[in-house]
Amino acid sequence: MSNANPASSMTAPASPHDRYVQGIRINLGQFIWQAVQVMFVGLVIGMERNVLPVVASADFGVPKTSFLYLMSFVISFGVVKGALNFIAGRLSERIGRKTVLVLGWLAALPIPLLIDFAPNWWWIVAANLFLGINQGFAWSMTVTSKVDITRPEQRGLATGINEFAGYAAVGLAGIVTGYLSHLYGPRAALLGFALVVIALGLVTAILFVHETLPWARAESHRHATDQHMGPKPRFARGLSDHPTARQVFLFVSFQHPTFSALCGAGVANKVADTLLWVLFPLYLHQQGLSLVQIGWVTGVYGLVWGASQLWTGPLSDRIGRKKPVVAGLWLLGAGIAGVMLAHGIAAWLLAAAAMGVGMALLYPNLIAAVADISHPNWRSSSLGTYRYWRDTGYALGALALGLIAQAKGDMAPAFWFTAALLVLSGGWVLLRAEETHPRLPPRRRPEAVRASM
Repeated sequence: MSNANPASSMTAPASPHDRYVQGIRINLGQFIWQAVQVMFVGLVIGMERNVLPVVASADFGVPKTSFLYLMSFVISFGVVKGALNFIAGRLSERIGRKTVLVLGWLAALPIPLLIDFAPNWWWIVAANLFLGINQGFAWSMTVTSKVDITRPEQRGLATGINEFAGYAAVGLAGIVTGYLSHLYGPRAALLGFALVVIALGLVTAILFVHETLPWARAESHRHATDQHMGPKPRFARGLSDHPTARQVFLFVSFQHPTFSALCGAGVANKVADTLLWVLFPLYLHQQGLSLVQIGWVTGVYGLVWGASQLWTGPLSDRIGRKKPVVAGLWLLGAGIAGVMLAHGIAAWLLAAAAMGVGMALLYPNLIAAVADISHPNWRSSSLGTYRYWRDTGYALGALALGLIAQAKGDMAPAFWFTAALLVLSGGWVLLRAEETHPRLPPRRRPEAVRASM
């Protein structure tokens, strides 16, 4: 008889990490539900973009020339959303992505009530504090969850679809609320629209969204055990496998040249978005456009931005992240300058479309670039840090643009300032950032080339 232990001839049990395979096709159901979630989040923020800046004077007593006062609701939104982006990233590594997502929807519940009952503009500022929490928690988690369940070489496509769903919804909400406000009045339109959207977002998050943190942990395990298949990511060096929140924040914000250039580009693009959120519709109103016409112009910007990300994300999976980001910053700047140089609704629609394509080239690919070089153990914190700086750009932009317009008594200098900032930011990314896509070689710095000769 053989003395061999029967158990020794048995196949070792599969690792629990083997259950969590990355890829869009294999996780298609969850991928779709995450896209539905970000669509609802986009509808919530989009409902404000057309209506509130235009009716601020008539409904809430904001003086027409008090640009800084008008910008206060964006400042409150940007400060809260920026901070909550980082908190959400760190928190989701401890309690899970889904829990943070649901918390984001619960925070949205007071928004429509505060707008409907607002006796003055400060209630709108308060409503946007809750909007910042909702966006910081809910939108952040849709991005993080999609990155969790997709392969590295698919992340341009994944983030492109995510931001398409969100920003197409932003544009759609601007058009729909423009018509609803014309029919029922601004407050009633925003109340009814927001209550329906928030209820749908919360219920679907609870019932249909799954926790994706196990996918991130499984990916980390595969890298640690050298089982990763496909292109090998070039994770940024300089952090331990389990860094503190402070270490991640400082590393991504200031210490790593590629990360810091991407964060700077994020700030610049949100300064531009602040201009287009508040001053663009107000400028169009001063030029004689109706609320419905303004809704179409701002809606085209959002819809083109959203829809174009269906090709700009996959484009970066083929040619890399850096080229689309630089091109997007410069095209967005050109579109903003075009608003000042052109006149008439047809010209403004064309400028809005150009700005939408510019945003589509840079927006999802900044996220994908940050994710490319972030280790799975701290990727959510890294994305949270980038999103902190990017969305703090709302507050910085609102403050800077409000002061510029206030000082001059005119909105034109704010447009030119923003266009120049975007051009400079594109140059910074071009000179400082490395290519991050795992299939493409990074640009060799001159000192590295000399050393190899």
